[in-house]
Amino acid sequence: MRILFILFLIPLFNSAQTEHDSIGVDQKYLEDQFYAGVTYNFILNQPDQVNQRNFSYGLQAGFIKDIPLNKERNIGLGVGLGLGLNTYYTNIRAQKEEGVIEYSIISDLDFKRSKLETHLVEFPIEFRWRNSNPETYSFWRIYTGIKLGYAFDSRSKFVIDNSKDSFRNDDVQKLQYGLTFNFGYHNFNVHIYYALTPLFEDGILIDDQELGIRPLQIGFIFYIL
Repeated sequence: MRILFILFLIPLFNSAQTEHDSIGVDQKYLEDQFYAGVTYNFILNQPDQVNQRNFSYGLQAGFIKDIPLNKERNIGLGVGLGLGLNTYYTNIRAQKEEGVIEYSIISDLDFKRSKLETHLVEFPIEFRWRNSNPETYSFWRIYTGIKLGYAFDSRSKFVIDNSKDSFRNDDVQKLQYGLTFNFGYHNFNVHIYYALTPLFEDGILIDDQELGIRPLQIGFIFYIL
């Protein structure tokens, strides 16, 4: 899935939205858009002695339908559907025995990586402002709203020396949602996502502390009309 995301992102990064040169001007234009983004995933609300390692990243791609709210069509709503992939590298080790997952903090052990990876179906809902017009696709934008996500697959992976342990992790919160804020010009836009739900379900403990970590994703999002 990572490879498919990367292959999808490359042509979008290199694409530019061109000036509208068709015959006539569509006064009832829509900002229906394909989007693709990449983020660095910070972890907030960490238990004591938990820290991030390696490069925790996120990828997203999908389509957003534009719904103008005024005559000028520079204010609107966006409702979308997409896929998201997120990784979180920490010093938390997850171990599954007889169907039960236990978590511990690795402090002294020299290990290569401990990763949690989630795959989501995402539903972004945006309130949109832009200074667009019917004759150009190059404009400033501020899109803010909420993004809903359903984690249909989550895996924990631990690698040390020449051995690794990988399994499906059912402790991850299935229904996730958070606030989004996108702003920028033309293709190039900053993307921020702040999770309102914890990454793990309620009641998951690590060293007698609740594992209530929340993601904060900061990166770039690219739109193509």
